[in-house]
Amino acid sequence: MNKQKISNLLGLAQRAGKLISGEELVIKAIQEEKAKLVFLANDAGSNVTKKTTDKCNYYNIEVSTVFNALELSMAIGKPRKTVAVVDAGFSKKMRSLME
Repeated sequence: MNKQKISNLLGLAQRAGKLISGEELVIKAIQEEKAKLVFLANDAGSNVTKKTTDKCNYYNIEVSTVFNALELSMAIGKPRKTVAVVDAGFSKKMRSLME
């Protein structure tokens, strides 16, 4: 799996306005079924982790925990623990890099 390429894509998606970040906004995007792929920091708190994974499982959205909070924050340029990709093209490319 190529973490650096995924990280670069996250930054690109952020600049293109195809990311939603922040816990509450990500949950809302999942509920509205806008989120195509969710990145959750692998060192996020247990409440955030449970809430996000439960929502994603219910709405059948893939959750990736390949990054920690620092890596995720560095990739998008702001301190975040959860990020939702809302663009089908970006999420497809990221999934292919995760295999």
